[in-house]
Amino acid sequence: MDTGTTVIRNAAWIAAWDGERHRYLRDADIAFAAGRIVHVGSRYDGDAARTVDGSRRCVIPGLVNLHSHPHTEPAYKGVREDHGVPEMYDTGLYERSCAFSLDAEGRRAGMEMSYAELLLSGVTTVVDLSGPVDGWIECAARSGLRVYIGPFFADARWKLEHRHDLGFDWDETRGRREFEEAIRIMESAERHSCGRLRGMVFPGQIETCTEATLRDAADHARETGRPLTTHLSQSRLEFQEIVRRHGRTPIEYAEHIGFLGPSTIVGHALFVDEHPDIRWRSAGDLDRLAGSGTSVAHCPSPFARYGQAMSHFGRYRARGVNVGLGTDVAPHNLAEEMRLAILLASVSAADTGEMFRAATVGGADALGRDDLGRLEQGAAADIVLLDLDHPAMRPARDPVRSFVFEAADRAVRDVFVDGRQVVEDGKPLHLDTQKAAVALEAAQARMIEEAPGRDFLGRSGDAIAPHSLPSAPGSAA
Repeated sequence: MDTGTTVIRNAAWIAAWDGERHRYLRDADIAFAAGRIVHVGSRYDGDAARTVDGSRRCVIPGLVNLHSHPHTEPAYKGVREDHGVPEMYDTGLYERSCAFSLDAEGRRAGMEMSYAELLLSGVTTVVDLSGPVDGWIECAARSGLRVYIGPFFADARWKLEHRHDLGFDWDETRGRREFEEAIRIMESAERHSCGRLRGMVFPGQIETCTEATLRDAADHARETGRPLTTHLSQSRLEFQEIVRRHGRTPIEYAEHIGFLGPSTIVGHALFVDEHPDIRWRSAGDLDRLAGSGTSVAHCPSPFARYGQAMSHFGRYRARGVNVGLGTDVAPHNLAEEMRLAILLASVSAADTGEMFRAATVGGADALGRDDLGRLEQGAAADIVLLDLDHPAMRPARDPVRSFVFEAADRAVRDVFVDGRQVVEDGKPLHLDTQKAAVALEAAQARMIEEAPGRDFLGRSGDAIAPHSLPSAPGSAA
C-alpha cells in the first residue's frame, strides 16, 4: 500500500550512485514513494507524508547477499568454526554434511534467525540456497527481505567410507523429482502477493549433478529468465574429481556444457586453475568467467576457517570478472565478510570502496537488477540508515569505512525494503528471533545426538566436533 512520500531529511552522509560509482553526498535529502527513490540530492521540496531526521545518519543502499544457506548454518554455531579434516585438505565440509542433519523444525528456526541477522547487517536482498522445507515462502515473505529462493536439487549426495576419499551416492530419479519440485516452489514463490520473491535455479554442486541435469537447469533458467547458480571450484577435492571425470578444470567443464553465462552466478570459484594450491597447467579459468559474463559469489569466511583464501580479489576484478559477496556461514553478516575479504586480499588488491561496490552493485548486476544496490532516482527504495552516534562509528570521518571495519551490524538502525520499513531502531519488525533461538537450540541438540547413526565411523557429535575447551574433571560434559 502506498502511504505517500517518505523523506530522509538533511542526511549527514549519503552513499549515492552517480551512474558509475558510489559517491558521498553531505547534508542532503533522499525521498521515496511507491517503493521507488524519487529524489537524491539537495533539499526535497515536494510533499512528504513522513519525514525522518537524517542529521546523525549515514544512508547507504541495501546490501546484496549473493550466496547463503540460512536454514542450516545457524545450527553449526559451536560446531563448524574449528572443524577441518587434514586428509581432505583441511575442509570439514564433507564430513560435517554426512554426519549432521538438521530436522525441519530446526531449519525453520534457523531461517527465522538468519533473516533477522541479514537485515541487521544491512542486507535487503538475499539469495537463499536451501533444501525445501514447509513454511519457507511464508517466512521469506514475512521477513520483509527481497529473497531469491533457490531450492536445492542434485543427482547425488556425498558419502564417506574413508577420511581421505570422497564418494557419491547416485540416484538420478530422485534428482529429477527434486528438480521438478524446485520448479514448483519457484513458481509458487513468484506468485506470492508480496512481490519480493523470485526463483533461483540451483543444482547443488557441479560434481553432484549429471551433465544432463546441469544442461537442463541452464536451459530452464534461460527459458524462464531466472538466474542460475551452483557451487563451483569450491574445494581441491572437487577440482580433482572433475578432472578425473572429464579431463577439464571445473570451470572449463562448466563452460564446455554451456552452464556459464551472464545470468549465471557461481558460488566461490576459489580453486581456479591458477590458484597457488592448484597450480594447473593452464591459466584460463578467470578469462572463461569474464568472457562468458559469469559472476562470482565470494564468501571468504568458510575458507578462511580452513586456512584458504581467494587468490586474489583484485586479480578477478582486473581480469573483468564481476564479483559479489555472500555469507555462506553463520553469522550472516555481510559487513564482516567485506572486512575479511579486504584483509585477505591486501590493501592493494581491494579497498573499502571496491568491496562496498561488490556488496551492492556487484551483487545487483549479477542478478540482472540495475535497480538494486544503488541510491539514485528510479532505483528500488532498499535503504539502510547507519547510526553515526554509535561509539563504533565515531569519529565519523568516513562512515562506510567505519561500518565495514569497526561497527558492522551494531550501526544498523533502520532498514527499508521496497519502501517499507522492516527494521526500526535496530529491531526487525516481523521476525521472532527469541522464539526461533529456543527451537534452534533443541534442534541442534537432536542433530548432535543423532550423529553416530549417520557418521561413517559411528562417532558421537562431540567426537566429530569437540568443544573448544575440555571439560573440567568431575563436571558434566
